[in-house]
Amino acid sequence: MSPASSAEPPDPGRTDSMQAGPGRTDSTQAGPEGAAIPMRTDEGMQAELDALGRPRDSSGRVQGRAHFQQQLAELQDRALGGLDMVVEQLDRVLEALAHQDVELAQMVIVDDDRIDGRYLEVHQGVLSLLALQAPVAGDLRLVAALLHMIMRIERMGDQCVNIAKLIPLSGHEPPVRREVLEALAKMGAQARSEVVQCRRAFAGRDIELAQDIVRQDREINRLNRDIFRMAIEIGEDPDTREWAMHMVLVARALERIGDNAVDIGEQVAFVVTGLFHEFSDSSSSQV
Repeated sequence: MSPASSAEPPDPGRTDSMQAGPGRTDSTQAGPEGAAIPMRTDEGMQAELDALGRPRDSSGRVQGRAHFQQQLAELQDRALGGLDMVVEQLDRVLEALAHQDVELAQMVIVDDDRIDGRYLEVHQGVLSLLALQAPVAGDLRLVAALLHMIMRIERMGDQCVNIAKLIPLSGHEPPVRREVLEALAKMGAQARSEVVQCRRAFAGRDIELAQDIVRQDREINRLNRDIFRMAIEIGEDPDTREWAMHMVLVARALERIGDNAVDIGEQVAFVVTGLFHEFSDSSSSQV
């Protein structure tokens, strides 16, 4: 039998478009008894697949890019608000330290729940964005930086609590040394300035302002060493020495607040450039 005679005869129930080859671009396919039914295009199928994993609003409509950007901006505002809370806590704990105010120190301890709550709020928001929106490129860097920043904020709040808990340990009228309290006040002012500056740098995506935090942090480190030296040389009275050791721990907590501010500054450079590098080598020894 010749090849021509072996070919399958055309089906009279099919149109020419239905008999197209593998590369056909028709939008119909044969249904029961040869009836033509609509066929989804590749673009339509992809749109449906994309919509399956995307969040929807209360009316069931798929939420778009604008909604994602709004969520991301709100998360950043909440995180930056956490830094404002740290500044408030720092102001109060420094006042309690200057006046050895036990009652005010207790207020700082109780109010730490607000910072913890903000941490949980932003942390959960970041995880939700990662799961539902799958951000990429610059958006992904910002989401990662917010997660890093809110962790540092929570730690700064904890350091304020640590300072507050140290204040009552020496009693209501401890044997204070004015030079130590003055050095701590300078440290506190520098730490506060670093927190405020890292907030401004992150909000404005200002790398130069973020890098300037390191300059202030060097001053905090110097004051920390000075306070340690003063504590060693403070004398032989046991009560005074005990109070001085508590103040060394206060200085250490303030130094850690400064370090966390530097960490947030480093995240500014990461968000802007996509590259991470430490502004200073914290492992290097300073004398």
